Amino acid sequence: MIKIDKIHHVAYRCNDAKETVEFYKKYLNMDLLVCIAEDKVPSTKEPDPYMHVFLDAGAGNILAFFEITGNPPMDRDRNTPKWVQHIAFQVHDSDALVKAKQELEAKGLDVIGVTEHGIIRSIYFFDPNGHRVELTCVTGTAEQMKELKNIAPAMLEEWSRTKQPPRQAAWLHSQEFAKS
Repeated sequence: MIKIDKIHHVAYRCNDAKETVEFYKKYLNMDLLVCIAEDKVPSTKEPDPYMHVFLDAGAGNILAFFEITGNPPMDRDRNTPKWVQHIAFQVHDSDALVKAKQELEAKGLDVIGVTEHGIIRSIYFFDPNGHRVELTCVTGTAEQMKELKNIAPAMLEEWSRTKQPPRQAAWLHSQEFAKS
């Protein structure tokens, strides 16, 4: 039986490896860990020169990017809204989130939020490649998280049948919950 220990890295495409590394260093204090460059893709042996950069996202997490030269320019999936595909990083608490928003805006970034999601709060901005980045903090209680885990199978089953949003977790965005 397969047992996953953790995600080693998540990789995205970038337009310019150096610009991308500099952005994540400047705005999110991520250090460059490793660069790998090849003329061929190791797994397929296809000729496709690339630079693969790995950034320290904290706590053993790695964010990676590929700049590739042998393909058409980078683009996104036009059938998917911009808000769907994103990279999310967790900060300690609501105070850290607000301070991060202030720091990012002071450095010239446009930041959306603070957005309340019931059990988390988030801010959003875009990197130079058009990737949406989220900073979030957990605000939910252990009981709330347990309840969400318990109702998840029923919600998924209902969605699978109806393709309509199930209401079991509607309390997350209710006015009463938001006030508590």
